[in-house]
Amino acid sequence: MARVLVVASIYPSSVDTDLDKLVKEIEKKLPENYEITRYDKIPVAFGLHSLKLYIIMPEESEGGTYNLEETLRSIEGVEEIEIEAVHRISSY
Repeated sequence: MARVLVVASIYPSSVDTDLDKLVKEIEKKLPENYEITRYDKIPVAFGLHSLKLYIIMPEESEGGTYNLEETLRSIEGVEEIEIEAVHRISSY
């Protein structure tokens, strides 16, 4: 079964947001069969960092990345999200 790699940027609501804690919260809220394989902290400006998440999800997900985006937006501490890329991968 093919899977999809989604690269998403997450912008926190505050400079004081603990990004490692935010990643753990996101991992808890992700639907079954979704997995964060990697994340990076990216400096934005004036002490603010964003998260770049690399998420593996099933290809057959109804609505594409819509459910993932809604899940990420619903998490406290997330101000904005941006889907940067979606890649089909044959095995992981």
